[in-house]
Amino acid sequence: MQRDAHGMSTMATTTTDIDDLTEECDECDQQTPHTITVKILTESSQPENAQYSREPYRISECRVCGDTERTRMNNA
Repeated sequence: MQRDAHGMSTMATTTTDIDDLTEECDECDQQTPHTITVKILTESSQPENAQYSREPYRISECRVCGDTERTRMNNA
């Protein structure tokens, strides 16, 4: 199991990039092209709980400056 830059584990990830999407980038302070992916991340750092803590996250990366935003999609 691998950990991302935020310390979360990535499991069973399917990455599909959507081209030509623009979003507001806080770093660039304007609308810029972004790469959007959805990943299943493990939130628990405890191995015995990892199987119960997988959640989908929307990852948005600015293709101009590289700033990345991660949004949990399942806020139950």
